[in-house]
Amino acid sequence: MRQPDASTPLRIGTRGSPLALAQAFQTRDWLRVQHDLPVEAFEIVVIKTTADRVLDKLLKEIGGKGLFTKELEEALLDGRIDLAVHCVKDMAVAEPEGLVSDIFLPREDPRDVLVSHKYRSLEELPLGASVGTSSMRRGAQALFARPDLRIVNFRGNVQSRLSKLEQGLADCTFLALAGLNRLGMSAESWTVIGTEEMLPAIGQGALSVQRRKGDLWVRDLLMPLHDPVCEREMACERSFLGTLEGNCQTPIAGLARLRDDVIHFRGEILRTNGAERMTVEGSCPAAEAAALGARLARDLLSRAGPGFFDWKRPCG
Repeated sequence: MRQPDASTPLRIGTRGSPLALAQAFQTRDWLRVQHDLPVEAFEIVVIKTTADRVLDKLLKEIGGKGLFTKELEEALLDGRIDLAVHCVKDMAVAEPEGLVSDIFLPREDPRDVLVSHKYRSLEELPLGASVGTSSMRRGAQALFARPDLRIVNFRGNVQSRLSKLEQGLADCTFLALAGLNRLGMSAESWTVIGTEEMLPAIGQGALSVQRRKGDLWVRDLLMPLHDPVCEREMACERSFLGTLEGNCQTPIAGLARLRDDVIHFRGEILRTNGAERMTVEGSCPAAEAAALGARLARDLLSRAGPGFFDWKRPCG
C-alpha cells in the first residue's frame, strides 16, 4: 500500500466552514494514528463551494444540496485532491462518474437541537413566533407542530446562524447536535429534541469519504476507519431518499438504527407548508437494509399520490 509522506502528502479536500474543517482534521488525525504517519504526510485543501458563497438565497433557488459537494467533486476528478470528507446529509444520492463514497466514519448523534435565548421548546414559543431555518424539513416539521409559526431563511454555518439569532432575526433556530459535538460546543443551555418528536435529515450525523474509483491505495488507507454499522444505516436511509427522489426542496426525514444485526427504520414526508405528514416504519436483517428503505419509500409514494410536495410553505 502506498504511504503518503511530506513530499507527496495525502490531500484532503474540505469546505472552509469551522465544522467542515473540524471534520477534515479529525479524519486526518485518525489516519495519522492508524498508520503512524507524521502531520506532514497530509495536506488540508480548502475549497469554497457555491453553497458557501451564496448565502442570501434558499438552496432550491441556486441548484440544491449538490452545491455543497460540486466543487469538491470537481477537484477530485481533476486531481487537485485525493479525497473529500462530506456530511452525508449534504450529498446527492447519485455520484459523478468516476467517484465513489464507500468509506463511512462512525456516526455522531443524529438528533436536532432547538436553539433559543428565551424558549426551551416549540410549545413555549409565543403565537406567530419566528423560526430561523433554511431546511425544508425543519420548517415543515415546525409548521406541522405549530401552524402559526413564521419561517425565516437562515443560511450559513453554525457560527453565522448563531450570530443571526443574537441579532434577533428569529426567536429560535435548529442545529444538528452532531455538528455541535464535533465543534466541541455544549448544547446544555439548549434543547436536544428526541427523534420521536423530530426525525432528522437523511444521513444526519454521518460522514462519508469520497475518492476516485481507481485510487485503491486511498481506499486501503481509509479502510481501518470504516464503520460497517454506519454503512448499513446509510444504505437504508439513502435508498429511502433515492426512491423518493428527495432533495433540499422536499421535506423528507428518516432514521435507521442497526441493533443486533437488524435494521430498524422510521421515515416521514411532509407537505412543505406542514399541513400534512405521512409516516412509515419497518425492520429487516442488516443485509437487506437498502431494500427496506426502497420498499418503505414506495409505500409512502403510493399513499401520497402526485403533487404531495407541491404545496408552498409560508416564508418570512
